[in-house]
Amino acid sequence: MSSTALLERLMRLHPAEIDLTLDRMHRLLAALGHPERRLPPVIHIAGTNGKGSVQAMLRAGLEGGGGRVHAYTSPHLVRFHERIRLAGEEISEEALCAVLEEVIEANAGEEITFFEATTAAAFVAMAREPADWCLLEVGLGGRLDATNVVEAPALCVITPVALDHQEFLGETLGEIAGEKAGILKRGVQAVVARQEEVAEAVIERAAARVGAPLLTEGQHWHGQVERGRLVVQDETGLVDVPLPVLRGPHQVANAGVAIAALRALGQGDAALEAAMRNALWPARMQRLDERAGLELWLDGGHNPAAAAVLAQGLAELPERETVLVVAMLANRRPEAFLTPLAAQATALVAVPIPDEPKAHAPGVIAAAARALGMAGEEAPSLAAALDAVALAHPGARVVICGSLYLAGAVLGGRA
Repeated sequence: MSSTALLERLMRLHPAEIDLTLDRMHRLLAALGHPERRLPPVIHIAGTNGKGSVQAMLRAGLEGGGGRVHAYTSPHLVRFHERIRLAGEEISEEALCAVLEEVIEANAGEEITFFEATTAAAFVAMAREPADWCLLEVGLGGRLDATNVVEAPALCVITPVALDHQEFLGETLGEIAGEKAGILKRGVQAVVARQEEVAEAVIERAAARVGAPLLTEGQHWHGQVERGRLVVQDETGLVDVPLPVLRGPHQVANAGVAIAALRALGQGDAALEAAMRNALWPARMQRLDERAGLELWLDGGHNPAAAAVLAQGLAELPERETVLVVAMLANRRPEAFLTPLAAQATALVAVPIPDEPKAHAPGVIAAAARALGMAGEEAPSLAAALDAVALAHPGARVVICGSLYLAGAVLGGRA
């Protein structure tokens, strides 16, 4: 069977309602012979925003330092294989099919979430392929996330915490920070990005409770831009590296986290330089080819905090009329996402997400834009939206944003 067919089989085992628990994961991993106990040294990454970018920089750095690196991330943009990298390469179709079949057999028809099953498959694949490091990105939250079964990671990383997935993680920033801090382990050092005061306090209490030593931005290390370079100072000294190749001021903050983490892992200058120069992470302020005179950008951010950093990035670009092309899942609040962007854009065209029934109707998004003072229109597709923008706003900067699913459709040629 193809990986597509096998993944569809796993979807049919998904519980009707998601209840965050590690019980199903522990059962499945025991049936598979506990592959999570045979992984290379793990760097476990949680947070609301910046996890993927920090992981990309860490991977580039560790590989630049001569290491073989596994990496697990979610969701994918174009095809599932992107989620599992074995020693630097996307998992092959043959290898993916093999581990998915093993997971389906070991699960024996029991209820299992799609993320739990595919995380177990990633563990099986990564336990068998030799590597020096294993980067694990949390899928949702931290404490009860399927990745949080590794008992003794080499390092934990917590990127900035913000409001997101409140239906699962809690209504307040403090509650969400508590879930993210659930990845902390006794005796395992953790690098923590700069946080809101309430989130930082929660993380510090959680660390004290489990006995996890923290390296917190603003207390134990500092990063800032000086003369067009990133300077990071920690308790062992100061490093001066290029600014990250990933675009946007928020990526400078993410780069500081990555540098602090690499320093905590004992990596040298080659790794630090490579982390800044070689990181690749699509759909994060990604510049696309121009079309009909339009300057095109793509960003997969989909919560208010991500919109805020996107707005900061747009503010740093040369002045140009900016139009948003937006699609969003129905569990997102368009007005909350669009509010930080309203000062940067004059107009918005809302579109559907291809093949995604759980998306907002374009009219909902367009109405939210009009309520914020932007011109809000609808289009039946991305292509139609770009044609409309080219006519009404010739030469504009167009930012396609609001959903990783939309970003994946763009990159995969489906939009």
